Amino acid sequence: EVQLQASGGGLVQAGGSLSLSCAAFGFSLDHHAIAWFRQAPGKEREGVAAIVSSEGRTYYLDSVKGRFTIARDYAKNTVYLHLNSVKPEDTAVYYCAAEFMGDSSWYAGFLIPEEYDYWGQGTLVTVSS
Repeated sequence: EVQLQASGGGLVQAGGSLSLSCAAFGFSLDHHAIAWFRQAPGKEREGVAAIVSSEGRTYYLDSVKGRFTIARDYAKNTVYLHLNSVKPEDTAVYYCAAEFMGDSSWYAGFLIPEEYDYWGQGTLVTVSS
C-alpha cells in the first residue's frame, strides 16, 4: 500500500524550532518530487517547500526562505522539514505530498497542490506568541 506518514507537529513558541517528518511506505521516493504544504484555518492550502529527489533541487515559499529547510534521508525514505525561527503565522496543519517526476510537466512549479497525487495526513503546528 502506498502511504505517506507525516509526524512531528506540536506546540512551539515563536522564535523556536520544530522538525517534521514524512516517511514513505510502499514506494521509493527516488525520482519523485516531495513537497510540504500547509493550511491555516480559513485559508487555502499553500506550498511551503519542495525537493526534487533525484537532483536535490529545493524550492521554498518566499515567506519561509532562510527559516525552513527541506531535506531527504535516502536510507530512511523520509523527507524532513526543519522549521526555525517560527512565527505565529506559521501556525497551520502541515501536509507532505509526493509525485513521480515523470507524471507531470511541472510547468506550474513544484509548490502547487494539484501537481501531487500522494498525500500524507496532516500534522498540526501551533506557534504561540
